[in-house]
Amino acid sequence: MTSHPAFERIAGAWSGSGFGEYPTIDDFEYREETEFRDVGKPFLAYSQRTWSPDGTPMHVETGYLRLVGDWAEFTIAQPTGQTELLEGHIDLTDERIVLHLTGRVLNTSTAKNVEMTKRRFVFAGNDLTVNFDMAAVGCQMTRHLTAQLMRTP
Repeated sequence: MTSHPAFERIAGAWSGSGFGEYPTIDDFEYREETEFRDVGKPFLAYSQRTWSPDGTPMHVETGYLRLVGDWAEFTIAQPTGQTELLEGHIDLTDERIVLHLTGRVLNTSTAKNVEMTKRRFVFAGNDLTVNFDMAAVGCQMTRHLTAQLMRTP
């Protein structure tokens, strides 16, 4: 099976900084590394990790991104007890790729209650902007994370 035309432009390692906020917590800054890895199948393997400016680990997640025509399917597992099943449209131009994804969330019995998520990835050359919104712990859908990443060699 052939890969999607956007795979080559998405695949790779990305790193940079981000900003987090949510009504129930204090604002914070973080560093992020994200990788979309070609595994020779019609999907990309995904991994992401973040840490505080002082180097303390903060978050990790892993999953798979499948692109079919102008549709994206993204599955993500988190050690905090959530799994996300996101789907949405791909906007593909010569200048950039935009993934608009909305997700259903399944929570374990001891996890914080996350009801829904939205993720937006904008790939523009060697730059990647990531926005993450969520409805969780009694709050309506609102911005939680914004990161500016660059492709790393």
